[in-house]
Amino acid sequence: MKGKLLLLTGILSLLVAGCNKKPDQGADPSLTTAHASEDTTKSPVLEEVFSDSTYQLTGVAVSPDGRLFTNYPYWLEHHAASVVEIREGKPLPYPDTGWNSFQKGDQGSDTFVCVQAVVADDKGYLWIVDAAGIGLGPVYKKANKVVKVRLSDNSIERIYRFPEQVVGTDSYLNDIRVDNTNGYAYMTSSSNGGIVVLNIVSGESRFVLHDSPSVKSDPSYHFTFNGKEFAMADGSIPKIHSDGIALSPDKAWLYYKPLTDDKLYRVETKLLRDFATPLKTIAGNVQDLGHFVTTDGMVFDKAGNLYFGDLERSSIVKITPDLEMHTLITDPENLIWPDSYSVSQDGYLYISLSQIQLMPWFNNNVDKTEKPYRIVRLKI
Repeated sequence: MKGKLLLLTGILSLLVAGCNKKPDQGADPSLTTAHASEDTTKSPVLEEVFSDSTYQLTGVAVSPDGRLFTNYPYWLEHHAASVVEIREGKPLPYPDTGWNSFQKGDQGSDTFVCVQAVVADDKGYLWIVDAAGIGLGPVYKKANKVVKVRLSDNSIERIYRFPEQVVGTDSYLNDIRVDNTNGYAYMTSSSNGGIVVLNIVSGESRFVLHDSPSVKSDPSYHFTFNGKEFAMADGSIPKIHSDGIALSPDKAWLYYKPLTDDKLYRVETKLLRDFATPLKTIAGNVQDLGHFVTTDGMVFDKAGNLYFGDLERSSIVKITPDLEMHTLITDPENLIWPDSYSVSQDGYLYISLSQIQLMPWFNNNVDKTEKPYRIVRLKI
């Protein structure tokens, strides 16, 4: 059993492929190499901030005033609320019980069906991504949507829906980043690969990079845990495409990567924001930043450091603005599939631990998850 406070003093260095120069420094980023150096400046401490012994969680969001949110995707039959706010250690349906009342057979247009991510922005809103893909299946009754909630009074500000040519029944919306300065949001589709660009003022949306190799998981990469390749119960090898996404602090660059390989890419947001930009132009301007580690989510801090969870090595890594990678902490006992991230105003990295590799889907239909599911934080 793990206690409420997990003190971790060992820092393990590891060697991985990556980059050591910015692309604008004249180097070909696809040919550069780097390593994860050892951070010896402090002893890392993981603090548990929430645990749930029943339901599997994925997302985490901390608002500027310190409110904590998480979500429970409708993946397995055992499911209740989709989005909750954590108050005094207890999950309370958010924004209310009505939005969390979905049952199979319902229409699902004005309730949460299968929520994949929650993100708190800098303007007092919580953005909720409802992929509506129960069990990672097809979109349920065209119920996929993004819900924008005003945190000051917990009211629905707006519901964004998508035409089928942008987000079809095979699109599983995964994560979102919001640019309130320019009025856009960006989402990954992890099932079929691609980026959804949403004008949050007009509601217009566009699907880009679907034909780019950058959004597709490299079939030659072997995503492994304890020497065994990640596989479904029937032996097939799942390839999870564009998943993690991050917006640079100056909002000029969108970073993204497939989940089941170690490559990282970025593209200028000015190309994405102009819906007249040809799709080929966008694809032709993607920058390949090289090899790093496999991660699910990712997030920037205000200083321009990018945080990953190294899934295969149970680590948290920091990639500095010069693209040097540093391992902050390695903990195989506790960092079981670090999933999503949120950086608080007081300088903590919040991490959800979803234990996906221990689900029945990937273990001959045997549930090997080690309850409770957790949210922890790390001072950065």
